[in-house]
Amino acid sequence: MKKWFAGFLVIAALSNFLSSNQKDVPVTRNISYSAGEELEYRVHLAFFTVGRGITRIDNKFHQINSRTCYKIDAFGKTSDWISWVAKFDDNWGAYIDTATQSTHVAYRKLKEGTYRRDELVYFDQEKNKAEVKVKNAETGVYEDPKVYDVPKNAKDLVGGFMFLRLIDFSRVNKGDTLTISGFLENASYNLRIIYMGKEVVNTKVGKIQCLRIRPIMPANSLFDGENSIACWISDDLNKIPIKVQAKMFIGSAGLELVSFRGLRN
Repeated sequence: MKKWFAGFLVIAALSNFLSSNQKDVPVTRNISYSAGEELEYRVHLAFFTVGRGITRIDNKFHQINSRTCYKIDAFGKTSDWISWVAKFDDNWGAYIDTATQSTHVAYRKLKEGTYRRDELVYFDQEKNKAEVKVKNAETGVYEDPKVYDVPKNAKDLVGGFMFLRLIDFSRVNKGDTLTISGFLENASYNLRIIYMGKEVVNTKVGKIQCLRIRPIMPANSLFDGENSIACWISDDLNKIPIKVQAKMFIGSAGLELVSFRGLRN
């Protein structure tokens, strides 16, 4: 249970590590989100609700490296009824530059059963480096940092989630593949995402015209094949992630938008 839930929360963000230096990823200036936005999602396995996810942009702006930043958090938590099997209470967060959309600082606070990870990542976007500090679970003190090479303008999970909303899909044709890259924990990654066209999706908040994308998954023990995940993003100025559907080895899983507030548009 721990394995699929943690993995699903990662792809739910579908941060998918979009890197703005890729020439084949057309982007626009940010007109999709602003301070005060909150999105809530239902996480389900087959027909059962097993958790919820929330993304929240702080009402206040923050100064990091003398730059004005959004403070953005993503939370994932299991439902009470399933907590006796596997209890999760995770928080991913990042400080994202309001002008460049670059990640300056990212953090993760994971509580998954008996597993704990408290992590800080400092990005040096000029030198293409990431400094990772992990808190010792016993002493409560951060251990010596480790420095890694990262792609140019690398994204963390939350930063990638937000960058996804800056893609200008009017300049992408159905069937086009977008190159993606990023950094997580101790390594850089590369994935591909295929734009599948437009669809209308039925949700608890109504019928929504969406853009459908499909990440090509590498071989893994969690998802069933390279075509196992589909994601729908609202085809409007907000570009909200509306729905994710995944074929997993344990069955079908997904998440769906159930409420929103503070939208920019």
